[in-house]
Amino acid sequence: MKRVIDKQKRRMRRKAHIRKKVSGTPTCPRMTVFRSSRHLYVQVIDDTAGHTIASASNVEAELKTLKNNVQDAEKLGAVIGERLKKKNIESVIFDRNGYLFHGIVKSVADGARKAGIKF
Repeated sequence: MKRVIDKQKRRMRRKAHIRKKVSGTPTCPRMTVFRSSRHLYVQVIDDTAGHTIASASNVEAELKTLKNNVQDAEKLGAVIGERLKKKNIESVIFDRNGYLFHGIVKSVADGARKAGIKF
């Protein structure tokens, strides 16, 4: 149990360090990723107004078939990229939310890049 708590503490320290420097604006919002053991959530946030511009997760009805793995995370990144394109947003700041940039988190970023979003 102590190992899990220590792992969460380390992620929270990394998250705080990242959030000191990363902030989203209306022209270049912040794209953040949260992954649980069963689901994956991606949000694009305008920090100046304090509201979410777009979001996607594998909890939604049309994305329910996506699992929490690398291949499906790339598809989820493509979905959020298409939703941003509809709202005329070309570039975002990527917030990995304290997770290491590999595996699922990297695959979300790659999917959004393939959809035409610039980081």
